[in-house]
This record gives sequence, structure tokens and C-alpha cells, in this order.
Amino acid sequence: MAGALTQLPDVEIDPEGTFKYILVTVQVKDGTEQKDIVRGTKSAEYHNHIFEKVKPAMETLGLECNCLGGGKIEHNSKDKKIRVFGESSAFGKADHSVSVEKLKDAFKDYDITWSDDKK
Repeated sequence: MAGALTQLPDVEIDPEGTFKYILVTVQVKDGTEQKDIVRGTKSAEYHNHIFEKVKPAMETLGLECNCLGGGKIEHNSKDKKIRVFGESSAFGKADHSVSVEKLKDAFKDYDITWSDDKK
């Protein structure tokens, strides 16, 4: 199962726009290994819609997951900028600093910032 964890992308977000995102801890069932992942998409009206897709996908891989919180991502691919902000009414505010570290690994040549602003 740990192999499934290493194959799992840390970040999957839409290539452009402003959209909701969630920070999720994924772990092998025995709890020996875990990692945080970021998922975000414009197609989700609410944060729980993202989690409703992530959870069964992780269970199919034999993994367990827990949503740590959410917010919004503003992704400007033209200017290579990402801004993380806001919170989820369903899950609370994600630790944006953790999310940003994941995003920096995935988007190495981007300017990535975060704030506690609601908008």
C-alpha cells in the first residue's frame, strides 16, 4: 500500500482560474505512512464536492483519507502566480502554509503566496 502512496501526486489543481481547494491527509491503513495532498477544481461548487471525489478514489487504492480544511486558489498560469486564501465552511481553514509548500514543489517556477484573507 505504501507504493500507492508514493505514486499519488501531491497536487492536482485546475490549470487556470479561481476555485475551491482542500488539503487532505492520505495514509496507508495501518497508519505507518502518510502524506498531505492538495486538490482543487472549478467544477466543485462546495469544498465537500472535492472530498466526495477524493475519498472513494483513495479507498480504491487501499488508502484512508481525512480532510484537514480548505480554502481557495487563484491560479494565473500566464503570469505564473498562485494565491492561496480563504476557508471552507464545511471543513474549516486549511493550513495554507502546508498547501503552499506542496504547490511550490509542483510549480517550481511560480510565485506562490498565501494569506488569511477571505477574498
